[in-house]
Amino acid sequence: MRFFPPTSRVTVKFVSILIALGIAVSFLLKAESVMSSNGIQLPPRIVSTPTPSPVLRPQVRTRKYSEFPHSQKAHQMACISCHKFPSDNWKKVRSADSAFPDITDYPKHDSCISCHKQQFFSGRPPAICSICHTNPGPRNSSRHPFANPREIFDRSPKGKIAESDFSVAFPHSIHVDIVTGSRPSKAGIINASFLRTVVAEESCVVCHKTLNSQGDSPDEYFSPPPKDIGDAFWLKKGTFKSSPIGHTTCFTCHNADSGMTPAPSDCATCHKLREPIIQADFDPKLAAKIGVTERVMLDAWKTRTSAGTFRHEWMSHAELSCSTCHDVSSLVTNDQNTKKVVVTSCNMCHITPTTADGGVLNYEIDQRKKNPGFQCVKCHISFGGKPIPEAHIKAVAEAGK
Repeated sequence: MRFFPPTSRVTVKFVSILIALGIAVSFLLKAESVMSSNGIQLPPRIVSTPTPSPVLRPQVRTRKYSEFPHSQKAHQMACISCHKFPSDNWKKVRSADSAFPDITDYPKHDSCISCHKQQFFSGRPPAICSICHTNPGPRNSSRHPFANPREIFDRSPKGKIAESDFSVAFPHSIHVDIVTGSRPSKAGIINASFLRTVVAEESCVVCHKTLNSQGDSPDEYFSPPPKDIGDAFWLKKGTFKSSPIGHTTCFTCHNADSGMTPAPSDCATCHKLREPIIQADFDPKLAAKIGVTERVMLDAWKTRTSAGTFRHEWMSHAELSCSTCHDVSSLVTNDQNTKKVVVTSCNMCHITPTTADGGVLNYEIDQRKKNPGFQCVKCHISFGGKPIPEAHIKAVAEAGK
């Protein structure tokens, strides 16, 4: 009996396998040819091909029909297309002696169904219904308060977290000379012979009041601070000023009786789509820790693009004219750059020729030079750890001249 070496055995076995595979493939091809000639439809042959590289496609944002973004192109139509002026309930949402024609309710269903009929019958409950309704269903027609009047809306669960798609374009330069604290209830025209500085101060107090004023109270802090507070920041009373949050102040002059333009129904004249918000000197976690929940106060703090700790009611600040810090003539409320207070407004007290003269900005710049990790907390909250702006360094240099 003849024996093959181990390597030869492997070779013979491998050749045998190849011969068997060849016979099988030949048989399959012959069978396929016969079946095709007899009109039998065969499944497509699977051919091995290289896997193509994945194609990177831009992410498409899934629409949330639980929201109504006015910024969406399809929604940018005339306001009157959806909102009726005045709303049917305008006499009910405000007390009888303070009610005036206004948009105070959501649009009717017809405004929505014309474009979103499919969404009205999709889901249990349909997501689109939650924009207006608190618990959508055939047995519950209750709705969230409408965003106007804000005094009512802000107290609702939705009002505490909602962010408007709009900002209000209010040019101060047009109004500063015609609005005074002693204005009549309708017209508000004053004698042009008044000095502009006096007029400006009288005008400011009409719309801007001190929020949570300390007054004669011995408690200066908004809420009890930690016992080890030291020099750390904790919000004090009287830090912020209010701004009108609804139509009540505006419609005092802009109403059907006065004929003053823009008319109450000219929504788009004042309400502009909000631009990207500039980062503010604000820390939401700190605000929550302090206990600030009032929407008006939070809004004031969240839009502070200068010194987040500045307190209007502090003795020396309260004695200053508003125009000391604010360029009222150029201030437009929907232009965030015009609202920013420049650092040179602080040069009366906080910027001095040298640190020895008591300038807090001088001191903090010196400390940052010594220690790059130093936090500038005298004026700032979230900006305190950022690089010192060139404008601050220039302001100190100018004071030194």
